[in-house]
Amino acid sequence: MMRALFSSMLFISLSPGRDQIFPEDSSTASPTKKKRGKTQQQVFRKLSTGTPASVHKESTHQNTAMSRSNTDKPLPNLDAFLQTDPYIGPYEGDLRRRYKQFAERLMQLEEAEGTFDRFTQSYQSFGIHRRPDNVLVLREWAPGAEALFLTGDFNSWERESHPFTAKEHGKWELHLPPIEDKSPAIEHLTKLKFQHLRPPRPSSLRIYEAHVGIGSPEEKIASYNNFTRDVLPRVKDLGYNCIQLMAIMEHAYYASFGYQVTNFFAASSRFGAPDDLKVLIDTAHSLGIVVLLDVVHSHASSNTEDGLNFFDGTDSCFFHGGFRGSHLLWGSRLFNYSSWEVCRFLLSNLRWWMDEYHFDGFRFDGVTSMLYHHHGIGNYSEYFGLQVDENAVIYLMLANHTLHTLYPECITVAEDVSGMPGLCRSIEEGGLGFDYRLTMAVPDKWIQVLKEVRDEDWDLENIVYTLTNRRRGEASITYAESHDQALVGDKSLAFWLMDKEMYTNMTALISMTPVVDRGIQLHKLIRLLTHSLGGEGYLNFMGNEFGHPEWLDFPREGNNESYRFARRQFNLVDSEHLRYRQLNAFDRDMNLTEDKYGWLPASQVTAKYTFLNTSFNLQ
Repeated sequence: MMRALFSSMLFISLSPGRDQIFPEDSSTASPTKKKRGKTQQQVFRKLSTGTPASVHKESTHQNTAMSRSNTDKPLPNLDAFLQTDPYIGPYEGDLRRRYKQFAERLMQLEEAEGTFDRFTQSYQSFGIHRRPDNVLVLREWAPGAEALFLTGDFNSWERESHPFTAKEHGKWELHLPPIEDKSPAIEHLTKLKFQHLRPPRPSSLRIYEAHVGIGSPEEKIASYNNFTRDVLPRVKDLGYNCIQLMAIMEHAYYASFGYQVTNFFAASSRFGAPDDLKVLIDTAHSLGIVVLLDVVHSHASSNTEDGLNFFDGTDSCFFHGGFRGSHLLWGSRLFNYSSWEVCRFLLSNLRWWMDEYHFDGFRFDGVTSMLYHHHGIGNYSEYFGLQVDENAVIYLMLANHTLHTLYPECITVAEDVSGMPGLCRSIEEGGLGFDYRLTMAVPDKWIQVLKEVRDEDWDLENIVYTLTNRRRGEASITYAESHDQALVGDKSLAFWLMDKEMYTNMTALISMTPVVDRGIQLHKLIRLLTHSLGGEGYLNFMGNEFGHPEWLDFPREGNNESYRFARRQFNLVDSEHLRYRQLNAFDRDMNLTEDKYGWLPASQVTAKYTFLNTSFNLQ
């Protein structure tokens, strides 16, 4: 059963409460500790070797379990990391300590919950669930509450007629009997079953970054159904084999681009029903396209009416209390990753999106903010100093361990600007377990070149250095521009290159102007250089493949709630007389050529480049 699919809400009466924090070491008793059964089936990638004990099957999640970690074993494969990055040598002790903390945390969760698999599937017991007799069982965690009540359409919004019963460790439970005709008191709205299996994980990852709501030329919020019908065929034709969906997690403020999440266990209702999203993903799978969710576990909306903030009346239910629990730049709340129940909530959230919607992986937003107490980075020593939020690091290790153990084909991508060493190495090698990181310096380099350097003065050696300057043995997703460059206040590459002439001189019915000629050629050159040298995967934001002429600005008070710039004008590329078709065709041919020759997964470039003449002339 899924949460947030009905018209009802919780009403909470408050009193101070306490959270459950992970013990400092494995000798400290864990909450709700249970003895382990001796006959549990164990399907687990052993920490000592990284070898799967059994292949996970999607239909048998409930029968899988994580084996107990041996916290005395050292890091098994650290040598490869040390040999690749000599600067990491002085911090070998930090890596071993971090791995030990991860193994201990895994063991604590497992001993307390029976199996780690059960712990990460807590969405099956928390929230709202229907029993075979149509009794609804509701379970929530609100340690600071004095009383909880359920109210909604089913009881005419009577605030105190349906109280929860307090359980141990801040948990609350309510059983809601069926109505007179024996049907559930609250109707469940989802009925769809998936028809297609997940496609195999691509060896060359070509990502189409997309936002469902702007996927139409019309000035409105587009739907899941629109995306399935009109956008998916374009993605397939362009040669992309992966879609990264933004703003899917429910968010009250549309202009937040989906990064101020108010409900982590709900797909955004402004785009349609949950089943519509499932159809979108199922259709993508039928086309051989994998789908990633842009997941936001780095922070949460500060809303109190419809978000997690002050959920139980305190500022420290899911978040750090006081100053530490607020992100001053983002105006949002920061999770307390040392909390037992926060860990349950977030790991279960990942499982829920994988199991209920069949996503193929995640792009983790705001990883840099999670890794460091100061939410940024200074010098190399800060990768392992007191500035690092070790609890957030351990959470990310647990998340990657969970996903890659139970879903071996799962893809995880980290948005990190700090260059944390080992971020995309396996946990057994001393890393955090991500598959890819974003090369966030590359788009900045292209904007700097276009703004500050004349065409004839381009320093190709410096450009190639930027494109190839990444950590060895750690895969990267490269891009010339993403949604960040499309947002209002910035300009896309096409706009930097051709500016106002994109409105008047992109038609083939007149002679091509020098500005448009230069812009089209450099747009192609920049994307090809980035695609071929910048990483082990490639990303493009929707519309930029054909040089979308305008920025992205969601309706807000500052633009009179206009949808004019909250759309993608695919009609431009469909018009045969407009030169946007040339850029679109080049993007398709570039992807199809990569699909044929496979330069993305090829070995990282290690040779030094020598240029006899680092300038060139477009003429």
